Amino acid sequence: MGQLWLMGSAVALLAAGGAMAQTAPPSSITITGGAALTTDYRFRGLSQTDKTVAIQGTATVTHQSGLYASFWASSVDDYVANGSDAELDLIAGYKRSFSGTTIDGGVLYYVYPGNGGVNTDFFEPYVNASHTYGPLSAKIGGNFAWKQSGLGLDNDRRGGVYAYGELGLSIPRTPVTLTGHLGRSFVRNYITFGEHYTDWSVAAAYTFRSVTFGAAYVDTDTRDFSYPFGGGRNKDIAKAGIVGSVSFSF
Repeated sequence: MGQLWLMGSAVALLAAGGAMAQTAPPSSITITGGAALTTDYRFRGLSQTDKTVAIQGTATVTHQSGLYASFWASSVDDYVANGSDAELDLIAGYKRSFSGTTIDGGVLYYVYPGNGGVNTDFFEPYVNASHTYGPLSAKIGGNFAWKQSGLGLDNDRRGGVYAYGELGLSIPRTPVTLTGHLGRSFVRNYITFGEHYTDWSVAAAYTFRSVTFGAAYVDTDTRDFSYPFGGGRNKDIAKAGIVGSVSFSF
């Protein structure tokens, strides 16, 4: 009888534990991330890897309030930031969604380790708004960099502004999405020297579980440009190109 009572008590405790586990509130913190291999890293239409392969990775911690912190990294060529082989983006922001519309804003800090002691790092606040209606989506946004020493921003009292718009389509009953992007750099000594320029792209992506395969056509309306550090007139890295990628997310 005593053994039966003990067994019954154990079963009851296990059942209660299972019920408690099922009713436990979800975590207020979400962690996501991923890695990618791409045939070219294009930043606002301009190749950062001399039109060769780049390895990239990212991780994001999001609170249910809408606050988030993110880390993104990519290999780059040494002409981008005085010999640096990597770009590290540290991001803090706030995102809120309502009735299909999402507002997102924050601050980016670009870091280029191994830059030979030259100050190439800089801050860039950003804000964007997106709206989804069924399979269609639209997004507009802008980034602003005030006068600072990183990447030539000390040479222009106005700093730099990048504005863009995007249209997206998720093809119904398929894992395929299409995206069109149009951007404009309003700046003189920020990434490029002495001119404003426009970039655009058309991209397609196919997602299978946690893996996404992508292909994009990328182009700009500028050819005569050079980075602030690294020397040379790297005309080819502003020309049109096809960029392929494969990425994994968790």
